[in-house]
Amino acid sequence: MRGEGGLDKRKAYILATVVYEYVATAEPVGSNTLTQKYNLGVSSATVRNEMAELEASGYLVQPHTSAGRVPSDAGYRTYVDQLMQPETLAPEDRRRIRDDLREASRELDDVIESATRLLGKLSNNLAFVTKPQPDTQAFRHIQLIWLSPRTGVAVVVTSVGVAAQTLFEVAADLDADALTRLSNALNARLGNRLLRDISERDVQATVTELGLSEELRGAVVAALSSARSATAPSITAAGAQNLLDQPEFHDLRKLRSILRIVEEQKTLYDLVADAIVNETPSVKIGAEFGIEEFADLSVVTVPYHFGPSAIGMLSILGPRRMPYARLFALASGTADTLSERLSDVAQIQD
Repeated sequence: MRGEGGLDKRKAYILATVVYEYVATAEPVGSNTLTQKYNLGVSSATVRNEMAELEASGYLVQPHTSAGRVPSDAGYRTYVDQLMQPETLAPEDRRRIRDDLREASRELDDVIESATRLLGKLSNNLAFVTKPQPDTQAFRHIQLIWLSPRTGVAVVVTSVGVAAQTLFEVAADLDADALTRLSNALNARLGNRLLRDISERDVQATVTELGLSEELRGAVVAALSSARSATAPSITAAGAQNLLDQPEFHDLRKLRSILRIVEEQKTLYDLVADAIVNETPSVKIGAEFGIEEFADLSVVTVPYHFGPSAIGMLSILGPRRMPYARLFALASGTADTLSERLSDVAQIQD
């Protein structure tokens, strides 16, 4: 292992070993434990001195003066970013993921819910999955519905489902047949294009060709804009009860506080908002959340795909003392299989 981030080779190895041991045992790690269990090639006194220096540098903390040491947020961050050795998903886990998702119906929501439940079980943590961002979804169709002589509703449907329902009013009486013609023309022109690629000019051209009013153009533009700028995507979560099995959350008051917060979809979305924007795998650790109640938590997030462009996120939330390499492999394997399964759903919808 190479020294990274200002750590020499020996300190890097000791830090990685402390993380590994603490994740496995949930007990503070002492120098004697490391010397006896791992082939460090140095004395216990040398290991103790190195651990003291790692503590002084902020990579380890000592919960009690007589106890061993545990990783700090900085220690976990260094481990994840620079020292962690990638793991490969076990064949039995890969097979179970494939078989479970194959048994799910071909409905988008059912496939995502199955993936979320399975990920919660396999990770023994809380799993949650966000649907693809609105502007990465493909336009399927718009339906302009007559409600009264001067009011109607525009329903925009994407590859993920209904994205917006917008009520509109006009000054002159509406013709129900004109709304149908406009709906059909827009669907023919815009079908399967990404929402973010549809411009106001596209709508204007269609309205002009049909000789319809500027008010209808405005209604359609407003509906598409509403679909693109929809609030945080819906989130499916499963496995919250798994946190009860983690030593960190035997304090039920602390656990209730966490569960109360994660019940709010917006909070879960905010936890992974950066990863969603960047469309990349990420890990967020402890104080990086900026929420006091989440100081003992970490979240692993990886993207999955629905169709050629739509991107959603799959996440595992658990204690900072989590097996990061295994959970990355588990989340990535689930995301890959979920993407493959959703490609079948997309083809059916097409």
